[in-house]
Order: sequence, then structure tokens, then C-alpha cells
Amino acid sequence: MVSRTLKPELLDALPPEDRDAIDSRRDLRHFNRVMGNAVWFRAQLPVFVRPGERILELGAGTGELRSAVKRPDLSWDGLDLAPRPADWPPTATWYQTDVRDFDGWSDYDVILANLFLHHLDDPTLVRLGGRMRAHARVILCSEPARARRWQWLFRGLCLMVRANHVSRHDGHVSIEAGFRNDELPRTFGLGGREWAWKLDVTFRGAYRLSARRSDA
Repeated sequence: MVSRTLKPELLDALPPEDRDAIDSRRDLRHFNRVMGNAVWFRAQLPVFVRPGERILELGAGTGELRSAVKRPDLSWDGLDLAPRPADWPPTATWYQTDVRDFDGWSDYDVILANLFLHHLDDPTLVRLGGRMRAHARVILCSEPARARRWQWLFRGLCLMVRANHVSRHDGHVSIEAGFRNDELPRTFGLGGREWAWKLDVTFRGAYRLSARRSDA
């Protein structure tokens, strides 16, 4: 599993009300809990976010990360191709658009992404990195780590939670499209002295990037 491989995911082609889609979103909640993603974001936000700063979550999906982090005091908006979730706070903005077409980067100090960036090819990530570098002060991401051992662990997790066929397929595809070493900060262009960043790969298969503009 040397290079990233992007393949279509089954969930992306299913209507939201499809039974397989509903079950797969349930499985994804299990996967997020096992990976500890909400716990990680909850710990990072007090460290990185300053009072009054605006947060944009890319690929916010059904809004579950915002709900799980439980920080209603933060100015946290979402962006996704999906419609605004029914329980998305009325005071928070929802952008139903492709991240490639979004042009409101200058409004946001902090960018979050949870299990979203691995859907994007490298040229798109390069362009996205350029837009974020131009405006954001902080970037926090949790993505799948790409390694064969995580594929084996994922198989075991699917058995434990009785994941459906959509989740089993998409999980393996996601790991193949995940990241290793310094791929993500390098693709984002976070080199040099302008940005200070840190990577962690957890024993549960999460690849985490926390980055902060050095001069801010």
C-alpha cells in the first residue's frame, strides 16, 4: 500500500433514506467512536482556537462531529454536498456546496476536517491547501492512516459492530485513500517557517494533523 488509491465509495451513490445508507451511517458512528475522533477534536479546540474565531468544518455530513464535541459556545459552520442537517443550530451557517467551489475562506480562522480529506485527489488537496494557507490560522484534521495493518484491524472492527456491506467496502477504500508520513502537510504546502505542524498516527488507525500559522 505504497501510494494513495482513490475509488468510488458506495455510500456516495445511495439516497440518504436508503436502508443501506442509514445502516452505514450508524456504522460510521461506531468507527468514529473507536478512533476517538470527537475526543481528539474536543481536546484540540481549547488549545488552538482563540475567543471570537470562526470555525469551518469541511465535509460536515450529518453534523455529528459538532454535536459530539459539545461546544455550543464556538462559532462553528459546516460545508458539505448534503443538505443542512435538521438539528444543525439555527445560528450556524451551512454551505451546501462542493469544497472546490467554496469561496468564503477569508471568513474563517480555523478549518476542521474529519474523515473527509481522503476523498480528494492530490491536485485538489494542493489547491485546497493554497486556499487555506492564504486565510486560515489553524488546520485540524483526522483521517484514515494508510497501512495494511489497519485493513486487518478494520476487518475485525466490522465483525464486532456487524457492519453492513457498504461500510465494509467503503472502509477499505478509505484506508487505501488515507495518508502516511508527511503526505498531507506536504500536499497542503505547509513547509518552511510559515507553519508549525504536528502529525500523530494512533494505534486505532487515525492519522491526525494539527497545524498553526507560525506568525499568528
